[in-house]
Amino acid sequence: MPYVFRSRKPLMRTGIAVSIAVLALVAGTAAGAPNARRAVNPSITSKAWGSAHGQPVRLYTLESGHGMTVRITNYGGVVQSIYVPGRGGHVANVALGFSKLSDYVNDFENQPWPASGGSGDTYFGAIIGRYANRIANGEFTLNGTTYHLPQNNGPNTLHGGPLSYNTKVWTATPQSGKGFVALKLTYTDPDGYNGFPGAVANTVVYKLTPDNALRIHYTATTTKPTVVNFTNHTYFNLAGEGSGNVFAQTLQINSNTFTPVNANLIPTGFEPVAGTPFDFRRAKPIGRDIRRANMREGDQLVIAHGYDHNWVIKGHSLRLAAVAEDPASGRVLRTYSTEPGLQVYTGNFLVGDLVGTSGRTYRQGDAFTLETQHYPDSPHHIGEPGWPSVVLNPGQTFNSTTIFKFGVA
Repeated sequence: MPYVFRSRKPLMRTGIAVSIAVLALVAGTAAGAPNARRAVNPSITSKAWGSAHGQPVRLYTLESGHGMTVRITNYGGVVQSIYVPGRGGHVANVALGFSKLSDYVNDFENQPWPASGGSGDTYFGAIIGRYANRIANGEFTLNGTTYHLPQNNGPNTLHGGPLSYNTKVWTATPQSGKGFVALKLTYTDPDGYNGFPGAVANTVVYKLTPDNALRIHYTATTTKPTVVNFTNHTYFNLAGEGSGNVFAQTLQINSNTFTPVNANLIPTGFEPVAGTPFDFRRAKPIGRDIRRANMREGDQLVIAHGYDHNWVIKGHSLRLAAVAEDPASGRVLRTYSTEPGLQVYTGNFLVGDLVGTSGRTYRQGDAFTLETQHYPDSPHHIGEPGWPSVVLNPGQTFNSTTIFKFGVA
C-alpha cells in the first residue's frame, strides 16, 4: 500500500496566498503535471517499483506543496524525475531518466564497458561513489600501500568502478518535519569492494522544501583509511527532458579556474578560465563556445567531445556554485554546495537506444550535469597544495551538502 507523510504546519493561511495557490493549481492541471491537485503541505508517498538483486525497489514521490514534484527510487538513489513550474505555471520534467526500473538496470549493469572514451552507462540521476569521477590508471597509493582498482573507462577507474553505488538497492526511510519531507537512504560499501580499502557506511538524505529546493546531504564513515568522493549524477534540461539540446540554455559558474585534462580526461593542473571557452563567470549559452577550438589547452572540447571538466568553485562552506536558466520557459536552477569542485558534463556520450520518460530518444547535448564534488584524480595528489583532501580516516565523518533550487526568471 502507498503511504504518505505530510508536514503538519499549513504553509499558506492568508486569502491572497490561497488564491495564488488556486491559480497555480489551474495552471498545473492544464499542463497535465503530476502535482495537478490541491497542494499545500509537503508530502511523500511511495509505490512498489519491482525488484533488483532479489530486493524490493520502491519509487518515492516527494511534493513541495508549491508545484515541484521529485521522484526518487532506492535503486541507486536515482532521481528519476523532477517536475517544476516555468513561466505561466507550465510544469515540465527537467531531469532525464527512464520510465521503468528494468531500463535502469539494463543501462547501469548490462552495458559493455568501452575500451576508451565515455562510460558504459549514463548514471542517470544516481548517487555516485565510492569515488566520483576518474582515478588515473586504476590505482592509488595511501599510507604507503598501493590499491588496484578496475579500469572501466579506458585506463581509468570511473565513478567507483563497475557495479558501484548506482547499482545498489539502498535502505530507504521516508521522513517528514516542519515544512519539509525527505528520503533517507543508507548503504554500506564492503571493505575491498572494487579494490577500495575499508567498509564505508553511507547515508544520503534527499530533502524537499516548500521553496522548491532539493537538498542532498551526504555523510560517510570508514573502518580503514580510504578515499571518498560523492556526487549526484542528474542530467538537467530546463526546457523539459526530451525537448532537444541544451545549447541555448545559459550557465553561470562561480569560478575563475578550471582543471584542463589530458587525452584520458585526467586533470593536468589548474588554469584560469579567462580567454577560454571555459569562462562562465558571466552567464552565457552553454553551446556558444562548445565548438570553439581552444588550442592553448590542447583543444579541450575536442578531447572531451564537449564539456566534461571540473571548475574550482570560489569560497568555502555552503555557497552558490552555478546558475542555469532556460530563456524560453523561464526556469532557473541555482546550485549551492559545500564541495570545492563542479564537474559540468554536456551529455557527450548520450548515444544508442536511450528512450526517456517522455518516450523521446536522448541524443548528445540533450542535457547537462552539475556534479558537485572534489576534483578528479585527487587520490594522486594527496597532500599537494591546491588539492583538497579526499582521505577519510576511521573516527572521522565525511559531510557534504548540495542544494538544487528551482525558480522562474
